[in-house]
Amino acid sequence: MVGHERVADNVFSFQSEVYAQVNAGVVAGPNWAVVIDTLAYPDETLAIRDFVEQELKVPVRYVINTHYHADHSWGNCFFPGALVISSVLTRELLKKRGRPSLEETRQQNPALFKQVRIVLPHLVFEKGTIGLRIGKKTLRLLSLPGHSPDGIGVLIEEDRVLFAGDVFMPLPYFVDGDIDQMARSLTKLLDMGLENIIQGHGGIVLRGEIDGAIYDNLAYLDKLREVVQEASKSQYPLDILESVDVESCGKSRVIMNGLAGELHKRNLISLYHQTFGEIPIGSEEVEEDYDEYED
Repeated sequence: MVGHERVADNVFSFQSEVYAQVNAGVVAGPNWAVVIDTLAYPDETLAIRDFVEQELKVPVRYVINTHYHADHSWGNCFFPGALVISSVLTRELLKKRGRPSLEETRQQNPALFKQVRIVLPHLVFEKGTIGLRIGKKTLRLLSLPGHSPDGIGVLIEEDRVLFAGDVFMPLPYFVDGDIDQMARSLTKLLDMGLENIIQGHGGIVLRGEIDGAIYDNLAYLDKLREVVQEASKSQYPLDILESVDVESCGKSRVIMNGLAGELHKRNLISLYHQTFGEIPIGSEEVEEDYDEYED
């Protein structure tokens, strides 16, 4: 269910083979390890813990949450005794939204999520960056909002490896965030001299691919702005938004395990709402399709 890859000395990435290619990470020292994000399902997160304890033979001392979304934070509970680190806002959102969301999910699938509980972060920061030393490596936690308002990244300074969370994905997704914040966060990465970026979802981005991937994502965001502005001139803006597929905005529909098309539609509708303060209306036929899509 979980594949893993060595990214640098004592730095590993883990990817779900079940849910949307979501990623997590481990940085190991001589005496203990740090886990960066957890995965969507309990068995996947437990596989990470087993790897650290059985293969690396050290305990997990810290768990870092890059943001509050379920597929990155609900596995905190499977690291008893570890201290969880996040932004202040991640803690607030986990408390406000995570707990009711878990209850709803548990009602739908009680067997799978029976053992899951929300563990709120113990150590939080609000502004700037904070550092964590593990063995010979320095982890720097920095704010990277956009996908969600609480997003952070984790930079391993000596290796120039960044665990970027969901601000960096094959298809930018900002329905719970802000497109302008995302663009600023992505632009910030251009000057960091990175060797690798571990995306929140998808494959590892290598040094020679990083600038191109960033500019590609920024171009996608610019295209969405153009589409939304054009749609606003129509009597039925939803019709325009529905007609603009992900390929025409420069992205493939097969990325993200085939989720790109759906995420793209949600981006457009969310951006229209964020820009104009209202839900786009459509013709009767399109509205019926949209109602089914929302269900």
